[in-house]
Amino acid sequence: MRIQMIVAAGVAALACGGAAPPPDQTDRFERQVLAQVNFAREHPRELAEALRAYRATFHGNIVYEDDEPVGVLTEEGVAAVDDAIAFLERQHPLPALDRGALLAEAARDHVVEQGPTGAIGHASPRGQSPGDRVRARGGDVYVSETISYGKTTAESVVRQLVVDDGLPRRGHRVLVFSTAYRYAGVGCGTHARYGYMCVIDYSGTPTGGPMPPSIAS
Repeated sequence: MRIQMIVAAGVAALACGGAAPPPDQTDRFERQVLAQVNFAREHPRELAEALRAYRATFHGNIVYEDDEPVGVLTEEGVAAVDDAIAFLERQHPLPALDRGALLAEAARDHVVEQGPTGAIGHASPRGQSPGDRVRARGGDVYVSETISYGKTTAESVVRQLVVDDGLPRRGHRVLVFSTAYRYAGVGCGTHARYGYMCVIDYSGTPTGGPMPPSIAS
């Protein structure tokens, strides 16, 4: 089995959050995001319980999350949260993803290039794809990518990806819980339009290369 480059259809729901982590804490925050991804993979039913509490912060399609006094307008309201809870209740625990340093560098490259422009999406201002960015770092193109905008806590970044409001195919959730990946790298930083962004690149190998047949099987 070969891992093909898969890019989630669309980006995570756009919303502004609280203050971004200071620059000297960015690396720590990135590791917290990866830890939260792994919490979701290893403990899906516990995340479902957390989403039940999150659900209670909705008023119609507006959610007042993370004690923010200004609500965020969602497309689906609690329907997307209920869908995520039902998914998590069925989901079997998965192994944690190891950190891929090269994947993290490629993820940061996208933040550095896209953040100042205020653009969104997986293509860089120079037209590079996630695979192109990993290859430019010396790796290969067998990677997938999710991006969160506007979230400034590790929990809200991953929650945004798992709930996947407004995207019927739940492409970000699919990638978070894919069994094809063993490594991930996270890059986070400021974004001119939405305040903050986090890029997560996933692969079956630490450098974006294809998995050896013995491992893939």
